[in-house]
This record gives sequence, C-alpha cells and structure tokens, in this order.
Amino acid sequence: MIGRLIQLGSKQVWNGLKALPPYVGDYMKLRRQLQGRTDFPVRGYYPALFDRYSESGYLVKHYFQQDLFVAQQIFKNSPLRHVDIGSRIDGFVAHVATFRPIEILDIRPLHRPIQNVSFRQADLMNLPVDLHHYTDSISALHAIEHFGLGRYGDPIDVDGHSKALDNIYQILKPGGRFYFAVPIGPQGIVYNAHRVFDLQYLIEYFKRNYRIESLSYIDDNEHFVPNADWQADAVKANFGCSYGCGIFELIKY
Repeated sequence: MIGRLIQLGSKQVWNGLKALPPYVGDYMKLRRQLQGRTDFPVRGYYPALFDRYSESGYLVKHYFQQDLFVAQQIFKNSPLRHVDIGSRIDGFVAHVATFRPIEILDIRPLHRPIQNVSFRQADLMNLPVDLHHYTDSISALHAIEHFGLGRYGDPIDVDGHSKALDNIYQILKPGGRFYFAVPIGPQGIVYNAHRVFDLQYLIEYFKRNYRIESLSYIDDNEHFVPNADWQADAVKANFGCSYGCGIFELIKY
C-alpha cells in the first residue's frame, strides 16, 4: 500500500514541479497584459500546478466505462423500477438519473436531495423484509467487493460479499435483471480496500440462480471489451487481468 501511494504521489509531485516555472512565467505575462486594466484585477492565488500536464479529463479507473455501459443497458431495457446498491453517486447513479428515476441503497448516509434519486440507508447484509421481491432491475457496480471489510464503517464479515449477493437475489423479482461489476484477477482480499474475484468463481456462483446474459470486461490497460465469451478458456486466466473489471448482466430464474 505504501509503495502504491509513493508511486502515485511521486508522479503528481514531479508534474507539479515541472509546472512551477511555467506558472511563474505565465504570471509575469499576465501582469504585463493587465497594465492599465481594471475590469479583472488579480484578487487571489490558487496554484493549479497539477493540471498543466494532466490528461483531458480524469477518468477514474474502471468506473467511467463501467458506469456508462451499464447506464446504456438500463436505458435500452427500460425496467419498471431500478434499484442500485452502493455504486458511484457522481457516476453511474447520475447517468441513470438523467433519463429515469433511480432508488439507491447504501450503508453510508446521503444528506443532499438529488433530482430523480430516492435514497434509503440500509445494510445489505441484513436485508429489511419489505425489500423482498421489490424490483425488476438492480445494480451493484464496484461495490460488493467492499462488503464486510470495514472500509465504510460496516462490520467485519469474511462472508460479507456472499451475504450481499444472496440478499440482492431476494430483492430481485423472477425474470429481473442484475447488473454486477467487481474487480477481476487472482482471487483474494486487499485489506481493507476490496476483494478481487476470479471470473470462474463468479460464473459458477451465478449459474445456480441466473442466466448469464452477457459478460464484458475492462482489462489492465483500461481497454473495454463488450460481450466477451464467458465460456472461453481465457476465462480461467481472467482474460489476462491482474486487476481488471468484470461486468455481468444476469437474469434471475
């Protein structure tokens, strides 16, 4: 973990240092151009040094492509109701809320009202009775891998992921669709951030209760591969991913 922080931090620091001379030079140019001007005086300083050498827009690993793809699937399938479990508010939930209402369940609080978004604070490992057979469409994108690891204040539970998946099954009506995404690669826990799942483990787990409609994935180089062959031999090696993202569309039997 410390090595990862140092790697990320050193790159950011280097970009900031590279940007310092242009920052000073640009400021001197600006002062010269402002001579005799009073409409826009310099009223403060906010050195945005890390932005000069950054890419056009910051795409959070996995989330951007995952959120966009699943939102498009929900638009296409047009369910009567859609419920989300713990996905990004400022990504997937926002995408869906632009074209339809969405209900979200999360163990973390949400204090601000958002148009087209209904929020309920709930612990998915202890399912409220009124949520049984509640919806015909549900999603959990890059969320289930965190359950039971204490990262968000939830109690430690080594089986937290399977309890959450069992309860999602209870929430979904027969024939309903479940959109599911988690990190894929050699299976294990990266404490206390997340779990990484072996694709074969997930496929065997889901085959008992769902028809696998599609499997898409994002590889270690951030390439998005839609509608991959989930029965291919490459699944056994997680399509070569050490930390990719598997995206399932499942239909409950």
